Amino acid sequence: MTEHKPNRLASESSAYLKSAAHQPVDWYPWGPEALARAQKEDKPILLDIGAVWCHWCHVMDRESYENPDVAQLINQHFVPVKVDRDERPDLDARLQAAVSAISGQGGWPLTAFLTPDGKPFFGGTYFPPEDYIGRPGFKRVLAAIAANYHTRQAEIRASADNLTEALGQAEMFRGARRDFTPVVVDAIVDSAVKLFDIRYGGFGNAPKFAHPAALELLLERYQVTGEKYLLTVITTTLDSMARGGVHDQLAGGFHRYSVDARWQVPHFEKMSYDNSELLKNYLHGFQVTGNPFYRQVAEGIIAWVNTTLADLERGGFYASQDADHSLEDDGDYFTWTLEEVRAVLPPDDAALIAEHYDIGENGEMPHNPAKNVLWVAVSAEELARQRAVPVEGLEKRLAAARQKMLEARRKRPTPYVDTTLYVAWNGMLISACLEAYRALGREDCRLQALHTLDRILDAAWSDRWGFAHVCPQSGRCPQDQWAGGILDDQVFMATALLDAFELTGNHRYFEDAERAMRLCLEKFGDTADGGFFDRPQDAPPLAEGLDIPRKPFQDSPTPAANPVAAMVLDRLASYTLNQDYRQKARKTLEAFAGLADSYGLFAATYGLAALLHVRQPLEVVIVGARNDARTQALARAAHDTFRFGKAVLQYEPKEISAERLPAGLAATLPHLGGDGPMGLVCVNATCQSPLRQPEELAAAIAGAAR
Repeated sequence: MTEHKPNRLASESSAYLKSAAHQPVDWYPWGPEALARAQKEDKPILLDIGAVWCHWCHVMDRESYENPDVAQLINQHFVPVKVDRDERPDLDARLQAAVSAISGQGGWPLTAFLTPDGKPFFGGTYFPPEDYIGRPGFKRVLAAIAANYHTRQAEIRASADNLTEALGQAEMFRGARRDFTPVVVDAIVDSAVKLFDIRYGGFGNAPKFAHPAALELLLERYQVTGEKYLLTVITTTLDSMARGGVHDQLAGGFHRYSVDARWQVPHFEKMSYDNSELLKNYLHGFQVTGNPFYRQVAEGIIAWVNTTLADLERGGFYASQDADHSLEDDGDYFTWTLEEVRAVLPPDDAALIAEHYDIGENGEMPHNPAKNVLWVAVSAEELARQRAVPVEGLEKRLAAARQKMLEARRKRPTPYVDTTLYVAWNGMLISACLEAYRALGREDCRLQALHTLDRILDAAWSDRWGFAHVCPQSGRCPQDQWAGGILDDQVFMATALLDAFELTGNHRYFEDAERAMRLCLEKFGDTADGGFFDRPQDAPPLAEGLDIPRKPFQDSPTPAANPVAAMVLDRLASYTLNQDYRQKARKTLEAFAGLADSYGLFAATYGLAALLHVRQPLEVVIVGARNDARTQALARAAHDTFRFGKAVLQYEPKEISAERLPAGLAATLPHLGGDGPMGLVCVNATCQSPLRQPEELAAAIAGAAR
């Protein structure tokens, strides 16, 4: 590869941008310098959006952007701009919508062509360097666009104007405002059930993504209705994902998605946000069914997070683990040849593992047919039956063999871990780890979650702008300028703060959650039509063609920020009795009520927000000495009984005071007399009579939520 003088990306903090610093393309990071040059020279902008974990982004880098001939064509006719989608989700969301409208395609790499004022007029995803199986070659695309831009510029600009106007209407959800009705939840649930793959679990066909919010919605619906087919959808999906290759059978955690319907062959990148939400799914699945397999899977996710993503010393969770070590492999770190297994294990154990995980001479990977993805082809129970041995002993053999394979795998060249601390994704993992403490009693999860929360509060909060998008590795984010914080960062951190308050009783976390949500209402809220914009209204402009007001509503790839905001507001209303919060939550739901049912599966978080708004949060208050075994039994019963929207708060008797509690909670608790620990179930500013037996408390929680 020819060496070139490093381009402008060499000084960027993003690992994805830095990886392109050696390329001969005259890249700019997104910003006013690139836009000014495009307008001055009247050149279209070539915008590449990708991520450090994205395999095909690196393929296109190598095939096209590292090619001197392609680079010369780009540098001559375009102003090239490279964007990290994780670093700039606001830009990515707008360009994804535009390119999808133009080409019907979305995803990464995203290749977009913009007028000099930033209006998209053409785009696609991956382009091969030359024409290939119906895909136009990138050289031909570049040449055609360069020629057409000068000969048909008026037509291109008119088309770009029309697209920008249409996107503005769609992203604002104009015409979607309706009176809120919880009936929409029925449509969302029905949509998910109709898409259920009864054979392999999950929703729809290949490629298959996990859809954690949909599983949460179906779990809650099952808890209320007891409809057995809902439980079948849930357990079939959880079982199939966990036994498939999309689940890392050795280290734990889940890859981003499966390329096939059977969950067998994944795209191997592992994202923090996928694993945070799947951790909740398996914790809640364990609580609802008691199936120890789900606990085992949840423990595996925690183990992977702790070893790969967690900054245990300083607090914080890293963003992702790449799919590949280099472009020469495709998941080679995670996959195995039969010879590699035999080199690590004794013959009997190698044969056992090979049967368990379907490891043969021929595997599933096209680039290397000898490579096998590990997936559970024959269960431990079936293997034990075939061998007429106790299943417990056989499971121990499998576990020991897996550990040896994991130790051997760790000696391989390891895929890159992006150590960026994205605030929204950290908020999601904080909440998931606190849930792991509640469901499993994992004290290490509680400590890491609170350690992370305190670090982000200290380093990534600004009184003017709220939470930054990235928590700095050292120092604090700038206090007087926007640090990229979007709606996701505010609402997922507000959620984490409320979760931490409920678990610890620390009133500071509650105050910080309320402060974050007030800032959200002020800077992100739409006072006219309800809902929230993804960017603060006084943030620096993106570009004339991209300054489209946008309200995130669809779950993709993370839970949608607007329904999450509505849930935070309803929780705050319950604790404060401030009806303005509840009205703002309702107005947020109304902003999308006219279209929510048409989004089906992708509106699952909206469905959860709708349920919480109708039912209102459920608060379980345990009062008693913390070291009293009776108090601990009540707390365990409260935590073990899963209900969506349930909070468990624990206080010593001396801590029950107006100063210690949020105003609404202090007002709803009755006068507490009598001896010994007690539990109270409170909904809608009313508490039931105190209960002293764990089984009575569990029954009351289940009944109140219905």
